[in-house]
Amino acid sequence: MEIYDDRGLGWASTHATPSRRDEAESFADRVRQGTVRIDLGCGAGRYLPHLGRPVIAFDASSVMLDACRAMVPDALYVRGDVELLPFARGSVDGAWSWMTHLHVERDRLPLALWDLHRVLAVGAPFEVRVLEGEYEGHALNGDEVGGRFFAGWRPGRLHDVVTGAGFAVEEGSLAVSGDEVGLRAVRSRTLADTVGRGMRLLVCGVNPSLYSADAGVGYARPGNRFWPAALAAGIVGRDRDPTDALSAYGMGMTDFVKRATRTAAEVTEDEYRLGFERVERLVRWLQPGAVCFVGLSGWRTAVNRRAVAGTQAERIGGRPAYVMPSTSGLNARTPLEELARHLRAAWELGRLP
Repeated sequence: MEIYDDRGLGWASTHATPSRRDEAESFADRVRQGTVRIDLGCGAGRYLPHLGRPVIAFDASSVMLDACRAMVPDALYVRGDVELLPFARGSVDGAWSWMTHLHVERDRLPLALWDLHRVLAVGAPFEVRVLEGEYEGHALNGDEVGGRFFAGWRPGRLHDVVTGAGFAVEEGSLAVSGDEVGLRAVRSRTLADTVGRGMRLLVCGVNPSLYSADAGVGYARPGNRFWPAALAAGIVGRDRDPTDALSAYGMGMTDFVKRATRTAAEVTEDEYRLGFERVERLVRWLQPGAVCFVGLSGWRTAVNRRAVAGTQAERIGGRPAYVMPSTSGLNARTPLEELARHLRAAWELGRLP
C-alpha cells in the first residue's frame, strides 16, 4: 500500500465529501443496533462517521488510518489485508466496501469474499461498490493517484460471485451508476465457494447441509465420507480444509444450490436449474480442468435424468464433467474405496488436454 502511504492523502483531500452519505446511513440502519460493523478500505474516513457505532476502520495504509483516526477518534482501527481479514468467525455484523474490492484481482475476489463470509454473522448486511467494466490492470485512464491496480466488473458476474460467496443479493439492488456498479446483500446461512483460476478440479455438491453451513466446511458431518475419500485418493492433504485444498492442490468447491437444508430432498427443480446455470457460468469463466458432481440427483435433475456415475457425454462451460455417488453416510452401499476411485478418476480427467 505504498501508493496510498505516499499519495493517498492528496487524493483524499479532494474527495472528502461522502457523495453517497444517504446510502451509508441506510447501511448503518440495517446493522443490528449495538453490534460491530466494518468499513473495509476506510481510507481517510469520509464514510466512517455515517456507518454507525461500534465500527472498525480497516485499511492497509497506516498513513490513511492515522488521518482517519484524527477525524474519527472513537472507531477501532485495524491495519490489514482485505483478502486476509484478522477477525474471528462470525464476529462482525455488517460490512461496507466502497470502492475497495475493485483493487482485488477478479479471479481472487471469490476467495476474498469467502473470507468476508467467514467473519460476518448470519444475517449481516454487506454493501459493495466497484468499478464497472472489463478493465483490469495498473494503468486505468483517469486514475488520479496513479499506479493503482483496478479490476472492473460486469453486473451479472458480480452478482454471481457475491451469490457464490454465500450472500443473498437484495432484489433490485444491483445497479450501475456512471462507471461504478454495486449491490446490497445479506450473509446467508450457507457455504461460500472456494474457487479461483488454475483449478485442476472443481467439486460441486448438491447444496450445503445446515450442519456444514454452520461449520463453514462442506461435507463436515462426521459420517460424511467425502474428506476421507479425497485423502485416500491423494487429491487433498488436510482433512476438512477447503482453502488448503484450493491453494495446495487446485481443488475448488461449490454447490448447485446455495440454500442450506436438512436434506437434499428439499431442493426444488427450479433451484437446480438456476444453480446449474450459475455453476456453468463459473466454469466458463475460471476454466477448471474438470468438474466433479458429488451425488447424481443434481446432474440428473438439471442435465440428464438417465445419467450414471462416471465421465459424462455432456460438458459444462466447455469443460469435462464427472458424476459420482453421494458421499453421505446414508449411502452406505457405496464403500469408501469406491468413492476414492471416483474422485481419483475425476482428478485424472482434470489433467487431460
